[in-house]
Amino acid sequence: MNTKLVVFDIAGTTIQDDGNVGAAFLYAMKSKGFDIPKEEVHKVMGYKKMLAIKMLLDAHFPDHGQNEERLIEEIHTLFVNRMINHYKTTPSLKPQANAEEIFSWLRDKGVKVALNTGFTKEITDTILERLNWKDHVDEFISSDEVEAGRPQPFMIRELMQRLSVTDASDVIKVGDTEVDVEEGRNAGCGKVVSVTTGAYTRNELEQYQPDYIIDNLDNLRTIID
Repeated sequence: MNTKLVVFDIAGTTIQDDGNVGAAFLYAMKSKGFDIPKEEVHKVMGYKKMLAIKMLLDAHFPDHGQNEERLIEEIHTLFVNRMINHYKTTPSLKPQANAEEIFSWLRDKGVKVALNTGFTKEITDTILERLNWKDHVDEFISSDEVEAGRPQPFMIRELMQRLSVTDASDVIKVGDTEVDVEEGRNAGCGKVVSVTTGAYTRNELEQYQPDYIIDNLDNLRTIID
C-alpha cells in the first residue's frame, strides 16, 4: 500500500490513560443511581460516549423507568464535565511513548496524521490545546461531529475528505480497542493496527484480528517502511 494517511485514536493510543476515562464513566453512572461493574465499562471504551451510556443502561438497567433520552444526556453531561476538568488540571496528561516522534516522522515522509476519538469535540479541544497538538497533526475529529461514531466509518471518511485522500486502502487506522479495529475494517483501511498501551491487552486484541499488534507507536516505522 501507498500510505497517505494514518488515523490515530487518542485516549490509550496517543495519550496515556491511567483509568480516568473509565472512572469518569463509573462516577457519572453512579451519580444517577446506576452502579456499573468496572469490567463492563471496559467493554464500551472507544465508542461514542452517548452510545456507550445507552449500551450500559440497556444491558444492565433495561427497566430503569426514566426518560431514557434525557437520562443519557444528564449522565453524558456529568461525564463530559468531569473529563474536561481532569484534562485541564491533571499533571498526568502525557503523550504515549514516541507519539510525537512518530507524528513528526510520518509528516516528514509526506504522510498525513489525523486523530479521531469517541470523545466530544469539547473534550478533544481541551486535550489538544493542553498538549499543543494542533500543530503536531494535520486534522482531528470527534464522534459528535459526524452522523455516528465507531464502529461506523464516518469519522475516517470525513478525515479523508478533509485531507483529500480518496482511497481508503491508503489509510492506516491505529487504536487500542475492539471498536477501533471494527471502525478501520468498516472504513476499508489498508491496514488496521492495534496497540497494547490502552484499554485492551494483547490477548484481548488478538480476538479481533487486526493486521498488527504493537507495544509501542515507534513500531509503526517498520510496518510503514
